[in-house]
Amino acid sequence: MDARTGLPVVGMVGAGQLARMTQQAAIPLGQSLRVLAVNADDGAALVCADVVLGDHRDLDALRRFATGCDVVTWDHEHVPNEHIRALAADGVVVHPGADALQYAQDKGLMRTRLSELGVPCPRWRRIGSREDLQSFGDEVGWPLVLKAARGGYDGKGVWVVDRPEDAAELLASGTELVGEEKVAIRRELAADVARSPFGQGATWPVVETVQQDGICVEVIAPAPSLPEDVADEAQQLALRIAGELGVTGVLAVELFETTDGRLLVNELAMRPHNSAHWTIEGSRTSQFEQHLRAVLDYPLGSTAPTARWTVMANLLGGPDDVEPKGIDERVHHFMAHFPDVKLHLYGKGMRPGRKVGHVTACGEDLEDLRARTRAAAEYLMNGGEL
Repeated sequence: MDARTGLPVVGMVGAGQLARMTQQAAIPLGQSLRVLAVNADDGAALVCADVVLGDHRDLDALRRFATGCDVVTWDHEHVPNEHIRALAADGVVVHPGADALQYAQDKGLMRTRLSELGVPCPRWRRIGSREDLQSFGDEVGWPLVLKAARGGYDGKGVWVVDRPEDAAELLASGTELVGEEKVAIRRELAADVARSPFGQGATWPVVETVQQDGICVEVIAPAPSLPEDVADEAQQLALRIAGELGVTGVLAVELFETTDGRLLVNELAMRPHNSAHWTIEGSRTSQFEQHLRAVLDYPLGSTAPTARWTVMANLLGGPDDVEPKGIDERVHHFMAHFPDVKLHLYGKGMRPGRKVGHVTACGEDLEDLRARTRAAAEYLMNGGEL
């Protein structure tokens, strides 16, 4: 408990953009947010008053960090599961807990558990050898998708292979792999929900996520032309997964909408997620405020949209030879040209493909919003004429 305010102290392990935006949500609530940062210049460390430096893989560092926190939560899924269990054994309140988070940390465990629950997923198999791969490919057809069971994100740790020979080097590396059928999809969707320890749940509108080279570049809320019954199915599925897995906090369920109209679960994230950044401007309660409410077991806030449509475009670092110079001047011109588009920069250095910020616009004309957010993102990252 913060002695100055009498309000709880929330500890967030990790100091990236998710922690940075959670800090912004904590301020009007009067909550104190402590972050565990690897480096003093991490995005959230630049804006939080209470920063502890340490490695999330170091149990002693985690224990020092957790001292004085009323609850500990996560900016990412990379904290060793055994460390989370050790913190809980010490009496630290952790949300989500290790029993839930393991399914976001290990794709093999996730697929096993979801299959047991009858949750619709692509056909899959653990792959440990060329024979496993050949057998699975013969069963579901080629090409196949191979995923690293642990640690992959934003297209990293994902490979499409047309034959067993394509995976020879990968198999020899000893990487623990999960194979999945390559699903014919119409588009990708995301159902973002929140669940409190009390069991209260809340859902945001189902969104469409537009991918480029495995990285989300645009989010449209709500997903255009999604039938109401399908949207309801996605929301109920996400709430059911949250309850069955014991998730507390925000849960993002990434979905495939197949060409034959089915919904299949692709990935899970048990933390604030890129697919719901639009909620900062586009919802009565953002995912970051809702995550704080949930892990503190406060009543959850309204998720009603603030506009008919909200569009978010990610700002991605480009090639090294066009690393932005004079970004301050471009921000100036951006604000003049796009006064209705909201800018969020994460305090991160540029590198190719890295998410360094996002822009969001809300309104009634979807195509105009998409055009304006795309143009704004392009100008901010690469310059050119407005």
